Amino acid sequence: MKPIVMVGSLDTKGAEFQFVRELIRAQGLETLMVDFGVLGDAAFEPDISSDEVARAGGSSIAELRKKQDKTLAMRTMTAGLSSVVTDLYEKSRLGGILGMGGGGGTSIATAAMRNLPTGVPKVMVSTVAAGDVAQYVGTRDITMMPSVVDVAGINSISRQIYANAAGAIVGMVIQEIEDVAEEKPLITASMFGNTTECVTRARQHLEEQGFEVLVFHATGTGGRTMEALIADGFITANLDITTTELADEVCGGVLSAGPDRMLAAARAGIPTVLVPGCVDMANFWGRNTVPEKYQQRNLYEWNPDITLMRTNVEENKRMGEMIAKAANQATGPVSILIPLKGVSQLDSPGGEFWDPEADNACFQAIKENLKTSIPLIELSHNINDPEFADKAVQLLLDLIKEV
Repeated sequence: MKPIVMVGSLDTKGAEFQFVRELIRAQGLETLMVDFGVLGDAAFEPDISSDEVARAGGSSIAELRKKQDKTLAMRTMTAGLSSVVTDLYEKSRLGGILGMGGGGGTSIATAAMRNLPTGVPKVMVSTVAAGDVAQYVGTRDITMMPSVVDVAGINSISRQIYANAAGAIVGMVIQEIEDVAEEKPLITASMFGNTTECVTRARQHLEEQGFEVLVFHATGTGGRTMEALIADGFITANLDITTTELADEVCGGVLSAGPDRMLAAARAGIPTVLVPGCVDMANFWGRNTVPEKYQQRNLYEWNPDITLMRTNVEENKRMGEMIAKAANQATGPVSILIPLKGVSQLDSPGGEFWDPEADNACFQAIKENLKTSIPLIELSHNINDPEFADKAVQLLLDLIKEV
């Protein structure tokens, strides 16, 4: 079995790593310790020294200590550890990875973890794990474990936390699942609560056709993760029904996936169906978090923690332009499908967000900016009508046949 790679600063956290290392070895697994401490000597002999990590990052420990530049040290050790960990994985010397540390150590360790493929066990015991960890996790499957107390010594609390961390990484590494008898082509699909009916029906139809459908919740992280998998070359086709993250990008909402949303599929050249799904809503947390400038807008409390804001004509126009721009950059087959009777569950005739003028601003912007060679189909249905889901599937299957 491949070793569990442990990464951290052995100049300040040697006792903690030694404790965890012994627990892992007691389970019969090999460990490989990588030190990225800069300030002093390691508490015990690592398998890969901090100097080796520094040199992989383009410097040396002696040089970093001499300069005493914390920013330079962080950048060097981050680059060095990422290089070392990637090399270990490529040489089949990494079965899982475990890190422990404070804010700085978490930043360095998780940067290396994000370079590893999805599915490789990754555990990070961190003082910052109880807060917003999006910047540390990114689009990878990193398990963040709050350290509760600082990673500074072994006491009655930390002892149990470290033992749990050891058990977690050991369990992940030794856990086995049966190989899939037949690998199916992968299709990504974006979904939101307001497009669940559509995506569920589409997914079922595509699975009947022999595809495996990966559904991503369009919450910013979901969109980025979907795009990352597409960029990594794992995906056969893309059913991008729920492009709502554009609304958060335009309006400053809390679930933006960034300005490059939709571009991974365009650059990868995979068959793609684009839909202006849920572009009627920007997301904020509780009602009291909605910016003052939006307080008089049409707001809907989806749940106590999420408040939706109905997008207006100008915002929809901008999103339509973004959708057309992404389609125009496609290097593979792409089609756009428009639901004339509403882009979400709330945006249906009589619904709380029903606003044909705003919707039409998006649709018109798409038409006016889209290359004439790209198919655009309009259906007189709401996005959640069965007919719309069926048409989306048909379009995607037709595009796949073109490749």
